Amino acid sequence: MADVKEIKVPDIGDTDKVQVIEVLVAAGDRVDVESPLITLESDKASMDIPSPEAGTIVEVKVQVGDEVTQDDLIATMSVVASSEPAAKDDAIETPAAATEDKTDTAEPVAATTAAQKTTAPAPSSAPSTLPPINEGEFGNAHASPGVRKFARELGADLSQISGSGAKGRILKEDVQSFVKQILSGGATAGGGNFFAAEPPQVDFSAFGETATQPLTKINKLTGTYLHSSWVRIPHVTQFDEADITDLEAFRKSLAAEYKDQGIKITLIAFLLKAVVAALKELPRFNSSLDAGGENLILKNYFHIGVAVDTPDGLVVPVIRDVDQKGILELAQDIVDIATRARNRKIKTDELQGGCFTISSLGGIGGTAFTPIINQPEVAILGVSRASIKPVYRDNEFAPRLMLPLSLSYDHRVIDGVMAATFTSFLGKVLADARRILL
Repeated sequence: MADVKEIKVPDIGDTDKVQVIEVLVAAGDRVDVESPLITLESDKASMDIPSPEAGTIVEVKVQVGDEVTQDDLIATMSVVASSEPAAKDDAIETPAAATEDKTDTAEPVAATTAAQKTTAPAPSSAPSTLPPINEGEFGNAHASPGVRKFARELGADLSQISGSGAKGRILKEDVQSFVKQILSGGATAGGGNFFAAEPPQVDFSAFGETATQPLTKINKLTGTYLHSSWVRIPHVTQFDEADITDLEAFRKSLAAEYKDQGIKITLIAFLLKAVVAALKELPRFNSSLDAGGENLILKNYFHIGVAVDTPDGLVVPVIRDVDQKGILELAQDIVDIATRARNRKIKTDELQGGCFTISSLGGIGGTAFTPIINQPEVAILGVSRASIKPVYRDNEFAPRLMLPLSLSYDHRVIDGVMAATFTSFLGKVLADARRILL
């Protein structure tokens, strides 16, 4: 025979009133001992209130938003007396007997369904298409202990899930929706909680003449890669300017001196050396997050990527050991690697191992842009066209050649103060080329 018992709020410490932020059960749900019933949140923490016994929920007495204190009624529960065998368990364990009495089989089937609804699957059944859990970000997610446990059992990363609860809290339903989206192809594993609607299917030829041009392989790979980087990394861009008046005069004199030797000296060679100086000054920029997102891998080498526009699309070959090379050697490396990239002769290993990337649009134009970080790097420098501007110095305005800088950085690793320090230091080095030697 079943007894109906009242489930009340237990001792929750010195807190007077706490808010119910989640109700995890409904009438008819079967719960086990220690299964979470509701989640409470105080000013300091959130906590799950577990069931003291196993049974079936008869009625839930609270709802989201209610404020409760110790001994307030949470729900009523039907509990089977331990001295009597449970008909539900007998029916499940002896299917032959159940088939003899249809009346007895109805309740066990319903109870089994309820148990399946409230009991999360074992970790081994978690879908293999889900991205790995980023432990650092998972711990910072706004979710209750019960939802955290549920997410872990499913293998779902809370850091990639948007919460629909109060103040953006992640609910159990949000976790379920996230997993369903990935299993149904609605999201890309590792791409974050980015469930965009399918683009409309439009017959553009109905409005006029059209032509179809297939994307190149590089276009497709670049698109996928940059989309992943944009979704996974919190980008922030720091804009600044560097006075390169004296540097440009020096560059032109070198270019004229080595023209007969076939050496083309561009601003990129100086930027490479200046960036290395900045990376040495602020080594956090020369790092990558580990797979778990909890540690930084600091690099003691200086391989810099340079974005090159080719007929097939954008590629980023890497110039190695920039710190060990002079301006003339770097100038030759730039021409060589860019030429081979445009002629499709670049090797795969020459596109790997970069610490930092430079993307220059100076030869085309523009005043600023937001370059997308070349993951797993943590920053990228964008350079636009330099222009003459009036700059106030020595108590008067003077025409100076100013170079626009756009530094995009991973805000998980680098903060705004550090980014501003980086561009400021870079500006000082570019303003006086002698600093490159320091």
